[in-house]
Order: sequence, then C-alpha cells, then structure tokens
Amino acid sequence: MEFNTWLTFLAAAVAISLSPGPGAIAAMGVGLNHGFRRGQVIAFGLLMGVWTQTLVVGFGLGMLLSTSEAAFSVVQWVGAAYLVWLGIQQWRAPIRPLVAPEGEAVPDTHLARTLFLRGWMVNALNPKGTVFLLAVLPQFIDAARPLLAQYLAIGATFGVVECLVMSGYVALASRVLGMLREPRQLRWMNRTFGSLFVVAGAVLGMFRRA
Repeated sequence: MEFNTWLTFLAAAVAISLSPGPGAIAAMGVGLNHGFRRGQVIAFGLLMGVWTQTLVVGFGLGMLLSTSEAAFSVVQWVGAAYLVWLGIQQWRAPIRPLVAPEGEAVPDTHLARTLFLRGWMVNALNPKGTVFLLAVLPQFIDAARPLLAQYLAIGATFGVVECLVMSGYVALASRVLGMLREPRQLRWMNRTFGSLFVVAGAVLGMFRRA
C-alpha cells in the first residue's frame, strides 16, 4: 500500500472511530460503571470486533450479507436485540462509585471476559460495519499489489485507531463523569446510557441498505 493511500485511510479510520455509535456508547457506559483501569478491556473487545468485520469482508463472506436479505436481516436483528438488551441492563444497573479506588487490583478474570465479549459483540454484530467496509475498502485496495499485505495494513491501522479512540471514550467517562457521585446523579447517568443503547438498537433495526 502506498504511503499516501495509507494516510488517507488513516484519516478515514480516525473519523469513523470518533463518530458516535454503539462502540462509543459501550465504551463510555463501561467507563461510567467500572472506571478506566477496569473498563479498559472493552476497548480490546471492540478492536477484535473490528478485526472480525475486516476478516469477514476480506474473505468475501461480507458479500453474502450484501446480497442475501435473509442473512443480513438475521445479523441485523441479532445485533439490534443485543444493543437493546445492553440498554435494559444499563438502565437497571446498581448504583456504584464511578471510579475504582486507588490501588485497586487488575480487573478479575470474569469481569474482564464479560467486558471483552461485550465489546466484541457490539462491533462484530453490526452489519452496517460490514456494508461500510464493503463500500470503503475497495477504494484503498490496489488489485495489482499483494492483497494480503494490504488487508493486513488496513486491519492493523483500523484496529489500532479503534482501540485508542475507544480507550479515550472509556477514560472520558471515568474521569469526567466520575465527578458525579450522588446516587441521583448516578441513576440518571445509568438511565441515560441505557436509553442510548436502546436508541442505537432501534436505529440498527431500522437500517435499510440502498
């Protein structure tokens, strides 16, 4: 991949990752409830979700979603239902301090596994991401050059950008929102993020391809 082409893709990846969406909502929701150190693991799950989407498109499976209405609808509604479920869980989340106490140990294995899987599912079960990659990737792929190396460069770039941006969202929620400590404020924030998840699920459910 030529350097100028890579720079253009890098700019596109940053813009995509920064745009508000289910991934950003998930990252901020986890930062809100678990703080930065405990919530950081969701960024790696979101990273793996991006890589899953890239692999799907790279191996041509994304073409199935772009041509088969049945396959697309299944993935679409599973993803939408999962986001709504996350919203309900966030709405009903217990009131707890937003920032982990100083010196708290590394997150336990069960929590880390749960947050990692949540991040992966949020990005991997988003058919809009597959359709987007199908539309965008061909603009940066040179058929005359080795395809594997180009896909590896694109996957690595997109993944690193996504992980860094989502880590920033986790930090933002844990630091800025961490100043809110009253039970009423915490309950309001949980319900706000829960509602955002439900809205994101509804938007995904209503998404229609051109």
